[in-house]
Order: sequence, then structure tokens, then C-alpha cells
Amino acid sequence: MKVYIIRHTAVGVNGVCYGQTDVPLKNTFESEAEIVKQNLKDIHFDAVFSSPLSRAKKLAEYCGYEDIQLYDRLKELHFGDWEMHPWDKLDMSIWEKDWVNTAAPNGESFRQMYERVASFLDELKEQDYSTVAVFAHGGVINCFKVYFGKTDLEGAFDDLSEYGQISVFEL
Repeated sequence: MKVYIIRHTAVGVNGVCYGQTDVPLKNTFESEAEIVKQNLKDIHFDAVFSSPLSRAKKLAEYCGYEDIQLYDRLKELHFGDWEMHPWDKLDMSIWEKDWVNTAAPNGESFRQMYERVASFLDELKEQDYSTVAVFAHGGVINCFKVYFGKTDLEGAFDDLSEYGQISVFEL
């Protein structure tokens, strides 16, 4: 099964930790989304999945997909108490020592996020699809890279996807 994972377009906030907060998109959404739509137009998807956060779901809808299956497991990393606070005002000293296993206060660790994304992929591979689309977030794409053996948990953020980037994996 081919799995196309598409990162949402650019967000309209800067310098803040937003994770699972439903933030607005930049006013360039339509031009960015049109590029994604054109890059996907000739591909038939047996199923389309998305994070329920509007920045991912809106892109899937713009691309013309109906019957989008929304999964909480495809949400971005939950930063808990840090969400919507400026990065430079956060005390991240404990988290920085082991961000893979340490959760933000009242949030989740990257390992916890990876486990929820991996459980989605484990269930997906049991389905009889040949090609699917997943609209999600940078952190979710990094989890895909770990799941498919492209990197390990510690190296997951070494090569970030661009907004609107489409990556393809074979499941």
C-alpha cells in the first residue's frame, strides 16, 4: 500500500508553541493549497485520512476530498501547558535533556506521540487499500519516518518537512 502523507500549509502564528492548538493558517493558504491539489490531482486514493485539526482538514477539503476520515491519533504533539506560549519564555531545561521520553507539563512525550501514530499505521496495514492519503503535521510525518525505518526517535526532527510537502511511504 502506498501512503501519501501531506503536511498542512503554513500557519498564521510565529514564535509560539502551538502543537494541538487549532491555529489559523496564513493568508497564503489558497495559493499553497492549490500547489498541493495539483500535485495530487492524478492520484486515486482508496481512502483519505486527516488530523481533525483545521489546518490539516482544511487542506484535505480544499483538494476536493469527501468522506475524509478524521483521527485524533494524527494530531500534532500535545505540548500541554506550553501551548500558545512564546518558545523563548518556556523553561524547557528538563524536556531538552530527554525530549523523546519527557512530556511537556500536562502534555505528551514524543515517544507517546510515536506510539499513537504507530497504532494508526498498524491498523492501516490491515486494510485492503492500495493507495491512501494522510493529511497531518510535521511531527506526525516524523513519526512516519521512524515507523518506516528512515530514522530513529532521537533523529526524528533532524530533517523537517516543508509546509505542503508530500511524502510517500510503502506500507
